[in-house]
Amino acid sequence: MKKAFYMTKDSPIVETKAGKLRGFHFDGVDHFYGIRYAKAKRFQMPEPVAPWEGVKDAGSYGMICPVLSEPMPMGEVMTPHRFWPSSEHCQYLNVWTAKCDPSAKKPVMFWIHGGGYSAGSSIEQECYDGFNLAKLDDVVVVSVNHRLNAFGYLDLSAFGEKYKNSVNVGMADLVEALRWVRDNIAQFGGDPNNVTIFGQSGGGGKVTVLGQIPEAEGLFHKMIVMSGVIPAGDFDSNCDPKEFVQAVLAKLNIPEAEVEKLEKVPVPQFIWAINKVSAEFYKQGKRIGWAPQPNDYYVCDPLEGDFTPHSLTIPTMVGTVVAEFGMVHDYGDRSKLTAERREQIVKEFYGSEGGEKILAAYRKAYPGKNEVYAIDLDTMFLPATVEYVEKKAKEASAPVYNYIFAKIFDYDGGRAAWHCSDIPYFFHNGEMIPICHQENGEMLDRVMSASFVNFARTGNPNAEGLPQWDKCEDGKTVTMVFDDQCYTKVGLQDEILPLLQQYKPPFHFDFGPADDEDEEGGNAWVF
Repeated sequence: MKKAFYMTKDSPIVETKAGKLRGFHFDGVDHFYGIRYAKAKRFQMPEPVAPWEGVKDAGSYGMICPVLSEPMPMGEVMTPHRFWPSSEHCQYLNVWTAKCDPSAKKPVMFWIHGGGYSAGSSIEQECYDGFNLAKLDDVVVVSVNHRLNAFGYLDLSAFGEKYKNSVNVGMADLVEALRWVRDNIAQFGGDPNNVTIFGQSGGGGKVTVLGQIPEAEGLFHKMIVMSGVIPAGDFDSNCDPKEFVQAVLAKLNIPEAEVEKLEKVPVPQFIWAINKVSAEFYKQGKRIGWAPQPNDYYVCDPLEGDFTPHSLTIPTMVGTVVAEFGMVHDYGDRSKLTAERREQIVKEFYGSEGGEKILAAYRKAYPGKNEVYAIDLDTMFLPATVEYVEKKAKEASAPVYNYIFAKIFDYDGGRAAWHCSDIPYFFHNGEMIPICHQENGEMLDRVMSASFVNFARTGNPNAEGLPQWDKCEDGKTVTMVFDDQCYTKVGLQDEILPLLQQYKPPFHFDFGPADDEDEEGGNAWVF
């Protein structure tokens, strides 16, 4: 069926503070891609772009940040990806809007991609596309690229005042992007006084960090954290950052007194040196973690210190998926397992005593669910998420809502919801992802996107087709379970989570970098 498209010399054009941009119109939505929101020298804080004359084209995505190792396509059926050219000058954002009308004042949804603090991009996953939210839900969607890994989080603070915040410039990019939204989004039909920051995995982690950066105060008004409350220590370094930089300088034959030369090393050579030193340190039991670090700019992880007073005034939604990075166990078609076999599998996995207790708790938390999926339950993100929700609900003046995505997919005999599997539904993009074409997929796409949009619009996620969803309170955690039949439960994790932590076999990520001699390491999982 033919759909309206146009991109003329005079439409659609928006005038930003720095100059005019021309996007394109397709099927009721204006698209503006690759908008430069800032510029920055390597290791330096971002600055606004200089004004320009004439009209700049905004019909192509902007460069993404370079990664330290080539991404390996895998699991594309479960999570389809897109890849794109990279540059360390990656401060670009994209906007989708149904109406470039300054008087429209639509809610703004500001998407921060996953990939930890080291990988990913605003367009990495196909389902990051903001078209359907803009067209069907009448919001303005913004997605953003920013500096990552050593480009965004290399700590050179020991080498002078110039580099005092180099360890946080990746986050500073996001703050600058939010300033751009404040100054310009009204021209695209958005309300700069109703901005929701939302992100998944590492993107969700960045949402929590933005809540702890005083310079970001007033730039956003609601927070959604999807599988993004990162367990304490997961990105911590256990080596002296100065020692690491000294080793990188040595690899590049740069004297320490001439550390500024590191700013000009070509990207391939810079990445080579970073990877070489990382691999050598890893073999010595030392790890460099690419992540923001507390200083005068970033207060602290709220689970290791206190929430900032301002963040406690921000309505917040926090959730996970039921299996996240659960290990895959092949038991054939799980729907055909007998009750006895299901119980046997759970007891073999957790032990007889643990299995018996977890079976009982699982049946209370997920009534009617095939018990074999109890072996897939997440213990990586869930404990920190529960702690975050409980602490913020106790201290905040603004509402806190909690959810878990618990769908079982018809994939390899039955697969519990994995890390990223909820994103298409929240983006109203289930239609574009083949694996989402499952029983009750349309219903989940409708109610999950509606809950996010309603939260962005009003701070309340209740939506038609969902049961009443109450906020969490001190001592009372209410969880919305998104599943083939959605329901809420008070204290969903109270009984089962401690049992999982007690009996589940440990699982750890290997963040070890690969080099020419050791090809076995290397960010086997990036989230």
